[in-house]
Amino acid sequence: QVQLVESGGGSVQAGGSLRLSCLASGYRSSTYCMTWFRQPPGKEREGVASLTSDGRSSYLDSVKGRFTISQDNAKNTLYLQMNSLKPEDTAMYYCAADPRTWCPLSPLYWGQGTEVTVSS
Repeated sequence: QVQLVESGGGSVQAGGSLRLSCLASGYRSSTYCMTWFRQPPGKEREGVASLTSDGRSSYLDSVKGRFTISQDNAKNTLYLQMNSLKPEDTAMYYCAADPRTWCPLSPLYWGQGTEVTVSS
C-alpha cells in the first residue's frame, strides 16, 4: 500500500525558511516521479516542484531560486527546502507520486498535506 506522509509545515515570517518532508512507504520513491503541489486559500492547486526518477527537476516560475526539491533515497523521503518565503507562498502543500517516467498534473498517489503560513 502506497503512503505519503508530509511534515514540516508551520507559520513563519516573510523572508524565513521551512523544509517540508514527505516520507514514502509501500514503494521505492526513487523510481517514481515525485511532485510537490500547493493550494493557496481560495485558489486552485498548482505544481510547485517535481523530480523525475532520473533526477531531472523543474519548478514553478514564482519559486525558482527560492525552493529546492531533493530526495534521500536511503530514507525514502522527499524534501522541499523553501527559502525567502513570501506571504503568497501561504498554502496547503501536498506531496504526490506517480510511477510514470514523466510527471503528470494528476499523480496517482497523494499525501494528506501540510500547511504553510507566511506572515508579512
